[in-house]
Amino acid sequence: MSSWQASAYALALTFAGMTALAFAMERHHEQLTGEREIPRRRGQLLRLLGSLLLAAAALPSVGGWGATVGVVAWLGWLSAGALVAVLWIAAAPRWAARAAVALAPLALWGWWWA
Repeated sequence: MSSWQASAYALALTFAGMTALAFAMERHHEQLTGEREIPRRRGQLLRLLGSLLLAAAALPSVGGWGATVGVVAWLGWLSAGALVAVLWIAAAPRWAARAAVALAPLALWGWWWA
């Protein structure tokens, strides 16, 4: 796997993970659904999914650059994914959610077959 592929997969996974964590918060969940309170089960599921996606983003980073540089790259992609999620949620929360739902499985599938 090239470093470009690893970068794309890591960014997509961190964006999806940060978006899931953001929508687990009441403020952003209200932006997305219009509901004032988030159901407890949905909030827990979004937090779990977000954490798993962020952890999964380490796999392409380590696979593309090796263990030492890959961990540092993963930390950088965490920051980049958070920035993209913040900007996209502020501009268009529904499109951010759709993009996260589409990008996460594509990135996992691409990483698996790379």
